[in-house]
Amino acid sequence: MKARLRADLRAAMKDRNPLDARVLRSLVAAIDNAEAPAVSQEQTAAVHHQFEHRSAEVERLWLTWLQVHEVLLQEMQERERAAAEFDRLDKPDHAATLREEAGMIKRYLA
Repeated sequence: MKARLRADLRAAMKDRNPLDARVLRSLVAAIDNAEAPAVSQEQTAAVHHQFEHRSAEVERLWLTWLQVHEVLLQEMQERERAAAEFDRLDKPDHAATLREEAGMIKRYLA
């Protein structure tokens, strides 16, 4: 799925489609975040790494199709909730943009 999203992102950038490119970037980032391993309580943000020894590299988690689907579903639902809030605030243009983004994400869920 991530390879498909990245290919679609390249196509959107080539076609100069900023809305699609923005949404696809956020989807790839959301999957990347989900693939990040959890940090244990012993680890801190101030860990010193010796980059030449590859000590900063951590193996990514492998997500199942169901987990990737859940990430995309959450991204779509977040946009739908935000659109409803913009409707409540009487900002229909913002709501319409978010609904368009949610519709785009829905295509990847099918």
